[in-house]
Amino acid sequence: MDPFAFPPLAALLDAAYGAMVGLSTALEPLAEASAAALAVVLVTLLVRTLLIPVGISQAKAEQTRFRLAPKLRELQRRYKKNPERLQKETLALYRTENASPFAGMLPVLAQAPVIGILYTLFIRTDIAGHANELLAHDLFGAPLGQSLVSALFGGTMTPAVGLVFGALLVVMLVAAEITRRVFQPQPIEGDDSPLNSPAMLRVTSALHYLTAVFAIFVPLAAALYLTVTVVWTLVQRVILRRRFPLAVPVRA
Repeated sequence: MDPFAFPPLAALLDAAYGAMVGLSTALEPLAEASAAALAVVLVTLLVRTLLIPVGISQAKAEQTRFRLAPKLRELQRRYKKNPERLQKETLALYRTENASPFAGMLPVLAQAPVIGILYTLFIRTDIAGHANELLAHDLFGAPLGQSLVSALFGGTMTPAVGLVFGALLVVMLVAAEITRRVFQPQPIEGDDSPLNSPAMLRVTSALHYLTAVFAIFVPLAAALYLTVTVVWTLVQRVILRRRFPLAVPVRA
């Protein structure tokens, strides 16, 4: 079932399409054939700017979770055989600290609709019954509506597609490696919980590279959005970590 066949979502997609086409047209004197790509970058920057307060809340939540980690581990030890009581006590602890265990998910949830709309805009040949003009745009010769996987397995791979996707993937992988090194979780001495095991810490570190993996399956426009987002997130996290440093964890 096509969710955008639902009239409200179809209207939303058509409005997003009109806004993107209008912005691309306005940018054509500056970027010519890459105007739509520049429009995607500007939309990404706008979205991330609007989400700065959410990023601040996330940094505060991370600081709070790190500070509460010893108390949370003690609750897990005390009520490990009583999941309902553990959940109740955990939520009570967060309420006492005026924090939320779900605050770290807000940036991802807030951006999901934007990524979904961008993805849809660049895979459909028509929008609301009219031809999709955005598919005629490219970035340095690489079509914005083409994914790396479709180019590789569809016989449409060109040097331009390889170079553009290659450059974006390099940027994402470098940002992921810097993020892994700077924000890599360290094992807490005396904590024998599974979350503090070396294997789990390695898995957590590897998650930073998932965005680059995801980017090869989506249209170039969405991959461009993800690249700008990854770089923005890294810079923002560095700035906010200095503003909201993590305390040295101790056992409860």
